[in-house]
Amino acid sequence: MFYIANSKNNLLINEQIKIPQVLVIGPNGEQTGVKSIKDAMILANYAGLDLVLIGPNGNPPVCKLMDYNKYKYEKSKKEKAALKKQRATLQELKEFRLSPSIDVGDVETKIKQITKYLEKGDKIKLTVRFRGRQMAHTELGLDVLKNFAERLKDISDIEQDAKLDGKNMIMLLIPRKSK
Repeated sequence: MFYIANSKNNLLINEQIKIPQVLVIGPNGEQTGVKSIKDAMILANYAGLDLVLIGPNGNPPVCKLMDYNKYKYEKSKKEKAALKKQRATLQELKEFRLSPSIDVGDVETKIKQITKYLEKGDKIKLTVRFRGRQMAHTELGLDVLKNFAERLKDISDIEQDAKLDGKNMIMLLIPRKSK
């Protein structure tokens, strides 16, 4: 026999429980035994707590005496803390495409953009794309990437050194850990 709560993540409480016999667990985790739903409700009212169906698939189903609003509040606090922690560890990868013959003004613009993302904590992927005859002079692309790494060395570390991958040369930068 399965009992489904009225909405997602909500448990059945008090009068919503329509089961004749339940195993009741006290507010401190002690078992008070199998009781009829009326006796369990009287016990909950006497204690000033809610009767919450926490194990609907048990035999008999399990109910616990607790302050349901406090339980929901604590649960939402834990979920928010977990989400915040997850967001802190989640780094985004931002890609910047460059040319081996990039102009000085363009370098300055890209440096400003990259600095903004590094300060936010994102990883940076610098890609130099070679076209046609530029493949004969891959050292120009390497110079461009080394120039960017040198200019950003105060706020970033090189995670992956420049390497040629087909017609692209790639370098990964990560934000420098503050001490």
